[in-house]
Amino acid sequence: MAPRYNRIAVIGAGPSGLAAVRALAAENAFSTLRVFDRRDHVGGLWHYDPEPDVFPGTTDVPQRVVSPPSTLPGFAPPAGKDPRARSALYWELDSNVGAETMAFSYAPFPKGSSASSLARLGANNPSRTYNVVAGYLEDLFTPYLPLVSLGTTVERVEKAPGTKEWTLTLRKEGEQYRGTQHDYWWTETFDAVVVASGHYHVPLIPSITGLIDTAHALPGRFEHSKSYRKPEKYTGKRVLVVGGSISAVDFIQDLHDIVQGKLEVAIRGRNPALEAAYNLPNVRQHPTVASFARGPNDKVVATFSDGSVVDNLDSVLFATGYRLQYPFLQPNPTTPQNYVSGFYQHVFNVNDPSLTLVGQVKAALSFRIYEYQAVAVARYYAGRNARALPSVLEQRRWEADTLKLKGASSNFHEIAPDLGAYYNWLADFAGKPAKGTDAYELPQWQEAWGEHGFSILDLKAKYWQSVIDKHNAGVRAKL
Repeated sequence: MAPRYNRIAVIGAGPSGLAAVRALAAENAFSTLRVFDRRDHVGGLWHYDPEPDVFPGTTDVPQRVVSPPSTLPGFAPPAGKDPRARSALYWELDSNVGAETMAFSYAPFPKGSSASSLARLGANNPSRTYNVVAGYLEDLFTPYLPLVSLGTTVERVEKAPGTKEWTLTLRKEGEQYRGTQHDYWWTETFDAVVVASGHYHVPLIPSITGLIDTAHALPGRFEHSKSYRKPEKYTGKRVLVVGGSISAVDFIQDLHDIVQGKLEVAIRGRNPALEAAYNLPNVRQHPTVASFARGPNDKVVATFSDGSVVDNLDSVLFATGYRLQYPFLQPNPTTPQNYVSGFYQHVFNVNDPSLTLVGQVKAALSFRIYEYQAVAVARYYAGRNARALPSVLEQRRWEADTLKLKGASSNFHEIAPDLGAYYNWLADFAGKPAKGTDAYELPQWQEAWGEHGFSILDLKAKYWQSVIDKHNAGVRAKL
């Protein structure tokens, strides 16, 4: 049976891109498979960049302006590296999902925990360093490297009205033209497109009175978690952490005992699983920040929503998440509320399922969930899916119901606590593989996956509580 679509493009060579190209190749059904990534290596953001992003100094999303040549294909002056492509990894980042569950079902992770995780979480803990994760992805990508075009930015993805083809406008850096390096621009056409470009590129900076002016007046005092690298930078400084989720508690853990005075923390939404981190010694909690201003001696003044003030800050570190961005898609499906609209089950474009997303979910146990999404997409593109997509009306009703349940924010893409239902929907939709292919049947959800996947948070909570207990015992001993 002929595939539903024959020529497939995959945008992104990170873990979700790997999941996509492997699942598509396994179907042995397509005449063309191409993968494009703007970085110079596979593995996506699991590679450490020593030089971080700079704070944008504005709440607006920074957009680069690149100018294509007047005709395509053709050469244009170099646009330069996009700083938003830099990794968000910090020096001792370990995975927050247990390795056994985080791994693709067909390939377990090798061993490898950081020294800090061994000290804090114990021997044989299920975390993995970013180096281990990056090597894992590179090894698994090896058979598909002939399909990958690195250093290639997808500038535009569009389908002209009345046509069946997607046109990708592409730009490759560092091509020699008349003795100097230029960007080479061209187009390629495909029947279907898988967007697997990730969503940890553009920092989400909250809109706070005085932030822009203060950041401009005091350059270097404000940072986003994407710029965080090593805790030593903050030793002996007065620091405010803004945020209360995973990155924020990593910073609290790193900084609470090395800063000058109290580590100030502004928390909007509290996660009960992280409560012990908020209560670590030397941490002073605040509600949301109402305003920033430049204070005496070029210090940052923060005023909080309860009227309290901290007026001598050296550094403000935002751990406030990321803005979802797919600027190359025409039309762009991202919303002002920071969720992606129009994709059924966060995967299939409602109006045109030849456009799909892989990886646009949260709290879903990556990388395993990318594998499930990718197999569902590959089976659908090959015309071998076991179940049909529901009607467009039903798909739109699913989005409306999910918005009511999760809210109009990036939390719209949160899968937990309904992991079993989501995994099993993808497995049932994909169904069994065709004979004579390398495809396979996705296993049904197992409750043990969730328990293992989230076990690192349990270990962290126990460590934080042990630090609190030790501190309290020392205080009591001095009384």
